[in-house]
Amino acid sequence: MADPSFDIVSKVDAQEIDNAVNQTAKEIRTRFDFRDTGASAELSGESILLVANTDERVKAILDVLQEKFVKRGISLKALTFDEPKASGKEFRLPVTVQQGLSEEKARAIAKKIRTDGPKGVQAQIQGDQLRVTGKKRDDLQRVIALLKGEDFEVPLQFVNYR
Repeated sequence: MADPSFDIVSKVDAQEIDNAVNQTAKEIRTRFDFRDTGASAELSGESILLVANTDERVKAILDVLQEKFVKRGISLKALTFDEPKASGKEFRLPVTVQQGLSEEKARAIAKKIRTDGPKGVQAQIQGDQLRVTGKKRDDLQRVIALLKGEDFEVPLQFVNYR
């Protein structure tokens, strides 16, 4: 029988993202303070484009979007964005939804497991996820608790625990 293992991933459900953006767009259309501001929120692939006529309005749209993400149980750590940029008479803010673990984040997590984790537990980088194996299930539980206590600036999920 193989050693117990689990995978560490950083994924966000695409349908939940779509629902959050649609709810944001609907709220923008109905709210009085967004009337006649050219405000919109559009999803295209892994990117969300927020548009309005002032940078304050774009930031207000971002607040609404973040509120919808929280209500849907999506971690705000998955969102990356800068400051709104002027584009003609409107301001645009591209918001990117991070999917998967980057190479450097996976290395940082693997190093944390090696240095602070129980003996006999190994972490292997497999594409955009990390496979953790060990002799005992209790050791794997300790690794999960250790990683939940750390902030790696990405949302982590622990899947395929066997």
